[in-house]
Amino acid sequence: MIAHPKPSPARRWEIPDHLLTIEEYAALGETDTGFTELVEGRVVMSPSPSRRHNKAAYLLGRQLESQLPPELDFTLDIDVDLGLAPRGEAGFSRRPDLLIAYREANLRVDDEDGMYRAEDALVIVEIVSPGSKRTDYQVKHDEYADAGIPHYWIVDITEPVSLVACHQAGEFGYQDAAAVTGVFTNDVPFPVKLDLNALLA
Repeated sequence: MIAHPKPSPARRWEIPDHLLTIEEYAALGETDTGFTELVEGRVVMSPSPSRRHNKAAYLLGRQLESQLPPELDFTLDIDVDLGLAPRGEAGFSRRPDLLIAYREANLRVDDEDGMYRAEDALVIVEIVSPGSKRTDYQVKHDEYADAGIPHYWIVDITEPVSLVACHQAGEFGYQDAAAVTGVFTNDVPFPVKLDLNALLA
């Protein structure tokens, strides 16, 4: 009989007692449960999304994959440094449900084992959860606009599934298109056609 070593206990993760810079936040690593974001230096804990929410993000990625230009790629559920504060000051990091970025940024993130930066992002997608409506439609909307992210898509999987496409409009921040249901088509920032109802499959 072979004796297997006992697994070591999970690393205990403690909420810091001071406002964090982006560098300090990145050094924390992964949490044991749920995920975190950084808002003005404060670590914000969130529960893990529902199965339905995660499945919608996955199915959206599958639809996008074949339509993305060769220089673009998508990544699910990953930290983005919004760059809203100078280095060394209390920072901002969000973890969007889906990020579309240039492949060269992927290489840098992989090589450095680091975070995406706001300037790497072409499109950020948030899938609305029952407890995140205000955050997704207002708070993150303004943060992503302030960070200079060109496009922000808000997908609400409450039936009928809808998508609000927001794009930078100069000094006014984002200009929001009307919510689309059924099929979303657009030519900017690349030609795309998405079956929104299929996100509930």
